[in-house]
Amino acid sequence: MSSTATRTEPAYLVFSDVDETLIDCKSVFDFLHFALVRLHGAEGETLYRTTRSRFETMAAAGVARAELNRAYYRTAWAGYRAQRLTELGRAWFAQRGAQSGFFIEETLDALRRHQAQGAAVVLVSGSFGACVNPIGEAVGAARVLSTVPVVHQGVLTGEVDQSMIGEGKRAAVLRVLAEHPSLDPQACYAYGDHPSDAPMMDCVGNARAVGDDPGLHTYLAQRASTAARDRIRGAAAFTCWSTGRAEHLVAGPGVCARAC
Repeated sequence: MSSTATRTEPAYLVFSDVDETLIDCKSVFDFLHFALVRLHGAEGETLYRTTRSRFETMAAAGVARAELNRAYYRTAWAGYRAQRLTELGRAWFAQRGAQSGFFIEETLDALRRHQAQGAAVVLVSGSFGACVNPIGEAVGAARVLSTVPVVHQGVLTGEVDQSMIGEGKRAAVLRVLAEHPSLDPQACYAYGDHPSDAPMMDCVGNARAVGDDPGLHTYLAQRASTAARDRIRGAAAFTCWSTGRAEHLVAGPGVCARAC
């Protein structure tokens, strides 16, 4: 028997955002509260409220999500040991993951149905491994693509090596798809709750919205309209995918479809 294992390709890939798509909270802040109170007691509660208020003010002022994401790691975790945050992340998930309502059941059920059909689930999150890795293990994700903080001598510097927001999600999803050249991206799926998930959704043929964000549903309606026009014209290609290239497609049910 060969010592080299043969990799079995999944039937297709399913990319899913995490916060407010798979779980019913923003993990970065939910974990921040848990960890600061665990580490600093009553002072941690005050620190959490101050930090959360600062980010709410920034968001209200229109600061882009990608910049908010980077500012979070600079503000919240610079100087903390990576191993300690990993331990706290597992303790957080052990507590929160066991609570009713933590997972959005409709999304979790959908991912399980995909897995039963031979798909591989890939979680794609602006949160970081301390939070997202335990969630990935719990749902049987094949991979977790998350924001990667810079670590020097075991300590977070506050900088980010790779931010998994917006265009960062697009780039990461395209890299994964390139690793599976035998799979048709048009047959793959993406789940998200916010327009910042659109770059990820652009990479696959089937986009599904979780929740009722009007911007995301407008995006999905535009995708559906583009596909419908191409079917009417009998076109063999369109360019709604993130590559910007005209891909040869056979339009059919589920192609750039609005989420059900």
